[in-house]
Amino acid sequence: MTRPRFITFEGIDGSGKSTQARRLAQWLGDQGHDVILTREPGGSQGAEEIRQLLLTGDTDRWSAETEILLFTAARRDHLEKTILPALAAGKTVVSDRFADSTRVYQGATRGDLRAKVDALHALMIGREPDLTFVIDMDPATALERGLARRSGEDRFEDFGLPFQETLRHGFLALARAEAQRCVLIDGNRTPDQIASDVAAHL
Repeated sequence: MTRPRFITFEGIDGSGKSTQARRLAQWLGDQGHDVILTREPGGSQGAEEIRQLLLTGDTDRWSAETEILLFTAARRDHLEKTILPALAAGKTVVSDRFADSTRVYQGATRGDLRAKVDALHALMIGREPDLTFVIDMDPATALERGLARRSGEDRFEDFGLPFQETLRHGFLALARAEAQRCVLIDGNRTPDQIASDVAAHL
């Protein structure tokens, strides 16, 4: 890599994307790159506060429309405070989730809201990653893994297996539609095998 890049990881809950984001950031650092590891929702003080609103509480706490607004507000703060300054300083940014999650979670699985998601993204964010790894794995296994974490941030896991299966199809469709920047990774393997596959693409 000859320039700073904005790299994201996407996938269903429990797919291992957070682990792979950490491993890639470490690997790039070991290669001599200046790297920032971040996450969504979160990655800045304001966005982390919004994260608690979104990921805790009952499944019916927010409507899908309200979630879109909250995620976009968090993303805007994340972009302003963390992502853009890091890229401007010559650093590579590795993020656990970005706008693709909102496209799938709220835009494709909780009503026909994709057009609203895209319009708000164009108006308030206007930035896409340079490269996105979509980690694909069995939804039942991923859900079991996600619930076992008992992180307290399991509002979306509480929607159950049918929701996770719908999410998986949404991410697969997105990876096909955005093939110029998305790389589909088989997550039904060991973390070492997945990390090696990710690194090979770079």
